[in-house]
Amino acid sequence: MPVSQNSCIFAYIKTVKKMQNFHELLLTRRSIRKYTDEPISGEDVKTILEAGLMAPSSKRKMPWHFIVVEDKAMLAQLSQCRDAGAGPIANAALAIIVTVDMTVSEAWVEDGSIAAVLMQLQAHDLGLGSCWIQLRNRSLGDEATEDLVREMLEIPDNMAILCAVTIGHKDEVRKPFDEEKMLWEKVHIAKW
Repeated sequence: MPVSQNSCIFAYIKTVKKMQNFHELLLTRRSIRKYTDEPISGEDVKTILEAGLMAPSSKRKMPWHFIVVEDKAMLAQLSQCRDAGAGPIANAALAIIVTVDMTVSEAWVEDGSIAAVLMQLQAHDLGLGSCWIQLRNRSLGDEATEDLVREMLEIPDNMAILCAVTIGHKDEVRKPFDEEKMLWEKVHIAKW
């Protein structure tokens, strides 16, 4: 067997071994809204962004763009972009604004959502907390949240603004998902 082929097999086996804990990752990942003041390492930020950049997308169009915001003043401003629910942005070490080019993919909501969730799972795997903050279809009074965020971050008009993923070192403890509360009645086999 050629060395390069052998290396690929060993890399695959190493990946498979890591995946044995994926169920535990899903059980323990919870939305974290309280963070410490500790910064996130550049290497961890890069790893989280790589998870988003590797996300599957419709027809492999990769229509998403991510804006990493670490400036405390801008995070505070973003936390006021909707009537309620955006407060965790202010205290996060950073927020990743997930935007998607609507002209590239008709499945832009799905494409951006998958990327955002993969970044949250990667953050959790690194021991960090995260929370999805919905920006799409939200408002501050009579003004659309998307318009406010677009202006704050100079986002082009063709880019839909989906969400902010807040990330930071956890300053709260959340219980793992209670497997006893799984709604198995929502699973249908073959027919409704």
